[in-house]
Formats: sequence, C-alpha cells, structure tokens
Amino acid sequence: MSKKAFIFPGQGSQFVGMAKDLFDNSVEVREMVKTADDAIGISLSQIMFNGPEDALKQTDVTQPSIFLHSVVAFSLIRLLEPDVVAGHSLGEYSALVAAKSLQFYDAVKLVRVRGEAMLQAGIEQPGTMAAIVGLESSKLDEICLLASERGIVQAANYNSPGQIVISGSVEGVKYAMELCKSGGAKLVKELVVSGAFHSPLMSSAKDRLVNQINNTPFFDSKIPVYANVTAKPTYKADEIKDLLVQQLTKPVRWEETIKNMVADGIEEFYEIGPGKVLQGLVKRIAPEAKVFGIDKYSELEKYL
Repeated sequence: MSKKAFIFPGQGSQFVGMAKDLFDNSVEVREMVKTADDAIGISLSQIMFNGPEDALKQTDVTQPSIFLHSVVAFSLIRLLEPDVVAGHSLGEYSALVAAKSLQFYDAVKLVRVRGEAMLQAGIEQPGTMAAIVGLESSKLDEICLLASERGIVQAANYNSPGQIVISGSVEGVKYAMELCKSGGAKLVKELVVSGAFHSPLMSSAKDRLVNQINNTPFFDSKIPVYANVTAKPTYKADEIKDLLVQQLTKPVRWEETIKNMVADGIEEFYEIGPGKVLQGLVKRIAPEAKVFGIDKYSELEKYL
C-alpha cells in the first residue's frame, strides 16, 4: 500500500459557490455548516455559496470559509486514510482537525479569530506581499537581507523551486522587487493582500491568537502533522500550539515539507479542499509523486 499525505490549501483558493455541491449532497455537511455558522455568529455559508466576492475576500471571512470547505470534504472521505497531513498556512488548522489534534467546533472559532487578528494587524501595520518566480531561495534570502535596509522584508512562502512569496513593509517589499528584477527573476508581481502575512508586521496578531489558543483544547495528534515553520513532523499538543503562533510571523516552508514527506516514504498526495494550487506545487517539487484533488462532490464520490 502506498503511503498517503492529505494536504490542505490556504488563503487564495476561495471562490463564490465553494462547498455548495457538498452541502447539497450531504446531510452531514449541512449539519457541520450550521455548526460553523453558529460557532462564529455569522452566516458564513451564505457568503461562501452566494458571495459577494468582495466579502469572501476579507481575510476574516476567507480563512474560516476555506477551512470549512476543506474539513467538510475531509469528513466525507471513508475509503482513504492519510498516513501524514500538512496544510499551507491557514490549511495547517484543517490538517490539525484531520489529525485529531483539534476538534471541529473549537477549530472554526480559532480560525475566525486568527482571520480577525490578521486583518486588524494589517490595518495597524500596513504592508504588502509579492510573488517572485525564477530565483533560487538562497539568492532571494540575500536580496531580502539587502532590501531590509529600506524596510521589513522576508520570504513568506517557499512554495516550490523558483517560486517564492516575500512579505513586509511597502518600502521593503518594493525595493526587494526592484532587486529581484535586476537580479534576473522571470516574474515579479505584487499581490493584492490585506496585510504582510508571515512577516514581523503580523506581530500584533500574536497576543489575540495566543489567548484564543490557550482557551482551546488541543490534543496530541493521531498521525504526524508536518509543521509549516519547521517542515518536520510533530505530534505533541504543546509543540503544535507554539508552532501555530510562530507561523504568523515566520515563513511557510512548503517545498521542504513536501521533500521531507517524500523522503519519509510518502508516494501519494491528496489536496483536500478548494482549488488545485497545492497539486501544482507538489508536481513541481516531486514530479515522481502521484497527486490527486478532492474539492467537489463528484471527486469525492469514489471515496465515500
């Protein structure tokens, strides 16, 4: 039997109509969606299913929406069992539910608070992010160090070979973008975001997140969870909590995570939730791996 990883997407995978077909085809999903709406006190499902898109793009709505889509899809899978899990940024929370380190009701409230705290941090300390394609990570790290003379800037997501996102102050990121262009990057593109995620500009979100985490029951995970901050497997509840806090201001080491999973014998990767972003990244990182997506009900049916 091939060893399997379930991987869960982060922000950017949302779309109007997300999870609607799952909702329409499953009583279990309808119950979970109602639980989520009740837990966070807004009609999240109405925004997910009907928009408007501008509301869905607000990070305090985006984060619980993607989390909910991923977790309800996961909950319907009967014929597959993951050996390990990981999630990209926000997706780490979905992975923790899959690994039974967090309970669904607690996790949806935690994700909502994370989104609110990050939105507020972005207002208090405005920043930006940019995607850089075609530079080695070591070269980009040097550029960020140099650009730090103008303002805060660091790698936020090491996504796949030659595809990295940087984050920080407007001045720092803009200068790093100039240096990347002159340094031979194939593509340099500023992203439309509500804050400088995975950078020190998210520091003000930490207190609120720590408080919510400390009031949330965590358990040792049943299977390894590969953490964004370390790219290594973890089980212990206390370590998981600490890494979730660190994750706010530290980079997502996704390329390293997938390479470590492959080295540990994982052959099949299943992206659970909206979109195909992680499938594309895994194919670039580990071309030999088998990659699948479970987003819509039609993709789920064979595993029910």
